[in-house]
Amino acid sequence: MSGHSKWATIKRDKEKTDSVRGRTFSKLIKEITIAARMGGGDPSGNPRLRTAIAAAKQANMPAANVDRAIKKGTGELEGVSYEEIVYEAYGPGGTALLIEVTTDNRNRAVSEIRHLIQKNGGNMSESGSVSWMFTRQGVISIPASAADEDSLMMAALEAGAEDIKQEGDSFQVTTAPEELEIVRGALEKSGLEIESAEVAQIPKTYVPVDSSTARQVIRLMEALDEHDDVQHVWSNFDIPDELMAGL
Repeated sequence: MSGHSKWATIKRDKEKTDSVRGRTFSKLIKEITIAARMGGGDPSGNPRLRTAIAAAKQANMPAANVDRAIKKGTGELEGVSYEEIVYEAYGPGGTALLIEVTTDNRNRAVSEIRHLIQKNGGNMSESGSVSWMFTRQGVISIPASAADEDSLMMAALEAGAEDIKQEGDSFQVTTAPEELEIVRGALEKSGLEIESAEVAQIPKTYVPVDSSTARQVIRLMEALDEHDDVQHVWSNFDIPDELMAGL
């Protein structure tokens, strides 16, 4: 199973706990604030904000929280000034990582992220050393139990999706980043259950890892994801199916 799909499954399971849900809300608020600051507070004309609001609704975030985050982004309410940074790193087994950070303190963020990476068997790398291994795509996840593959394929392609494939217990519908919300809306109108929808960094190729390396990589991914400033972590690890049960 690819790194993106495996990590998405782990995150969905973790987000069921209250402590993780709180961190999820915090990250979503940052994303909504930045999206509103960069593209305005009207989601109809701001695709990034539409995607962020949809993710907030998926996470059951109260509407009042969403509204405050938008107003902080547009300047209607006083708020913190956030900066977006992407760090690149190599993890255990030669795996590549892209770490998307939103922070109000660049120096603190880079120091803490570097410490987490080194502590868990990885090393920070130079800008451009890892990013070329990934491509930005819209990814919509639909539970396999809630959809027939042939019907989903037809609906997705008619909506403008690029591809569809099954990963574990979900179907992954991929789109151009700018088409994500259009395809998502069309699938929802077809009555399909949307598990998640996001613009993701998808690896062009994957690095197979053995059992011990897989555990190291997951520990590193979890440590980074638990950091308050980290919005997303992407990696190109590939875990063989026979190792999944042990993890």
